[in-house]
Amino acid sequence: MLTKIGEVIESNTTEFTVECYELYTMPPLGSLVRTADAPVEIYGIVCQAGTASIEPGRRPIARGKDETSEAAVYQSNPQLTKLLRSEFRVLVAGHRSDGKIYQYLPSVPAHIHSFIHLCSSKEVKEFSQSFDFLSILTSTRLPISIEDVIAATLREMSRTQTDPHAFLIAGGKSLTSILGSDYQRLKTILMRLRQ
Repeated sequence: MLTKIGEVIESNTTEFTVECYELYTMPPLGSLVRTADAPVEIYGIVCQAGTASIEPGRRPIARGKDETSEAAVYQSNPQLTKLLRSEFRVLVAGHRSDGKIYQYLPSVPAHIHSFIHLCSSKEVKEFSQSFDFLSILTSTRLPISIEDVIAATLREMSRTQTDPHAFLIAGGKSLTSILGSDYQRLKTILMRLRQ
């Protein structure tokens, strides 16, 4: 049985935002997640994450002056788990329909309150048999570095492969064909793949 890590709280055809059920349980940058919607499951790449107050404009205040650890702060202030929320933003990278994976945008966005699952190693390996999703990622404009997201995605996916090094080389070659005329972006991503 799959474990739900959160649910969609904002959605459009190119991305969605997920609120985590537990504080600080966001998947790592570049992780592959999916909705549990039927008949179309939507796959996406985690591109940003954070924790903040549940009330817009109301910032948390420091509470640990007399505590010895971060855990002690939460033990002394159990209400914090109800006043804070962790969420992450996901770029849509493909979908599954009629049992087949397509690495282009689905015709409809994820539903609000769709359950989100972190993809298993088997699912990541199946999704990453093609690098077509890289075209979606390279054309995305974010307030953060999309180059870092792409590199993190390929590193995360390489962990599920039989030969991680060969996978990263194949990903780099695919990026070369997409970004061949943009040498600086390509170089930035390739350098981050080695880290």
